[in-house]
Order: sequence, then C-alpha cells, then structure tokens
Amino acid sequence: LIQFSVLCLFSSRNLAIGIGIQNFPEGLAVSLPLRGSGVSTWRSFWYGQLSGMVEPLAGWLGAVAVVLAEPLLPYALAFAAGAMVYVVVDDIIPEAQVNGNGKLASWTSIIGFIVMMSLDVGLG
Repeated sequence: LIQFSVLCLFSSRNLAIGIGIQNFPEGLAVSLPLRGSGVSTWRSFWYGQLSGMVEPLAGWLGAVAVVLAEPLLPYALAFAAGAMVYVVVDDIIPEAQVNGNGKLASWTSIIGFIVMMSLDVGLG
C-alpha cells in the first residue's frame, strides 16, 4: 500500500509538472499580445495568470463528465477515431489523385489502417 501511495505521488507530481510546462506558453500567448497592444505589464501578467486558473475547474468538470458518460465513452472515442481517419484519407487521396498516385495512396491507407488495427488488437 505504501509503494502504491508513493507511485501515485510521483505520478501526480509528474502530471503537475507537465501541466505547468504546458500552461507557461499558454499564459505567454495571452500576455504578450496584450502587452504588445499597450496594456500594462502587470495587467498583461494578471490576465495570463487568469487564463490558467480555469483549468482546475474545467478539469474537475471534465472528470465528472467522463464518469457520467462512461458507458458512452467507447462509442464516442470510436466515432472520434473514425472521424480522424476520414479527415486524413479525405485529404490525402484527392491530393494524390492530382499527382497521379491515387491508387498508391488508397492502398497504403488501407494497409496502414489494417496494420494499425492489428497492432491495437494484438497489443491490447
């Protein structure tokens, strides 16, 4: 039980560090344009900080939504994956048709999908 607690503590720490690393450029993306448009340094800094303060609340709401929608989650994720495959194939194949490589793009898309599904099923 103690080892599990320590593992959770390290995982939580690593997650917090990752979120902090992600939030730094997001805060800059808010603060720098404000500063460039003439807003004071401290007010720009404050708005950059405020942009990250919604994340804990939004994270909590997202976690609650996942728990409530857990029965629908596999279907929603499958739909999202299918949409991404469609978007990629819809973009690649017409572009390949222009260059005369339509059949090659179609076959490699099919083979890539089969390899991806095989790895997913095989590796669990």
